[in-house]
Amino acid sequence: MDSRDTIFRQYINDVESNRRRLAGIRNRIVTPQIEETASHLTIYQYTLNSGDDLFSVAARCNIPYSALASINRIAHVTALEEGQTILLPSFPGLYIPENYQSEIEKLLAASRLAHEESVDIKVNRGGRTETFHFFPGADFTPTERTFFLNAGMRFPLRYFRITSRFGVRSNPVTGNILMHHGMDLAAPEGTEVYAIADGTVTEIGNDPVYGIYIIITHRDRLTSLYGHLQKTETTLNTTVRSGTLIGRVGTTGQSTGPHLHFELRQNGRPIDPARRLRN
Repeated sequence: MDSRDTIFRQYINDVESNRRRLAGIRNRIVTPQIEETASHLTIYQYTLNSGDDLFSVAARCNIPYSALASINRIAHVTALEEGQTILLPSFPGLYIPENYQSEIEKLLAASRLAHEESVDIKVNRGGRTETFHFFPGADFTPTERTFFLNAGMRFPLRYFRITSRFGVRSNPVTGNILMHHGMDLAAPEGTEVYAIADGTVTEIGNDPVYGIYIIITHRDRLTSLYGHLQKTETTLNTTVRSGTLIGRVGTTGQSTGPHLHFELRQNGRPIDPARRLRN
């Protein structure tokens, strides 16, 4: 992204021209059809260098980060990596894929598809052609922005009942008073268990207490443990994303019924999951 680069200069010129078009539409100087507006969209590619992030790229391109995030199907602000090739749209707006999947895509689709005018465009991503609903000039709402930027973690189950919290308790099997280092989430056997954040599967085992369990290592020396599983749905050293299916609720190990025993540890020290997770 160098101003001396001919292609980058052309991209910036395209962005500036489209910003002027948007200003004319908003000021009612011109009232073109949305299809005609979208015909001015051009899409470039860029490979991320060391130090690049979503905000720095958006600033250099003079394009909202919401446009970059939506057209690249970025589920969370931390998802970009060095060496990754991303798309650079020349038109500010939101790009909602036809087959929306991530939580932010579902949120965008729910708030816009039935209520706002869009035009369908074809976008080539990684050798595949995908259909997007393009909303020229649209941006994240405050709720969508908060959701996208929130670095908090998600619960590992979609539906559950908390049966035991973090803290001192009477062990339901032995009756001994002990520190409970996690949270117990009751759910039917076979219920899907998801990774609570991006990370790497660093341990899978079968323990007399935890039963079948998985440990995932996340950034900032944070680890998550998922115990009493019926079965695992991942393998050792696999890189997972927030919401990746990793196992099924079971009742293996020291358990009185089907539930997920879930722990969080920071630098090896147990922390209360309720303080970090969100639905």
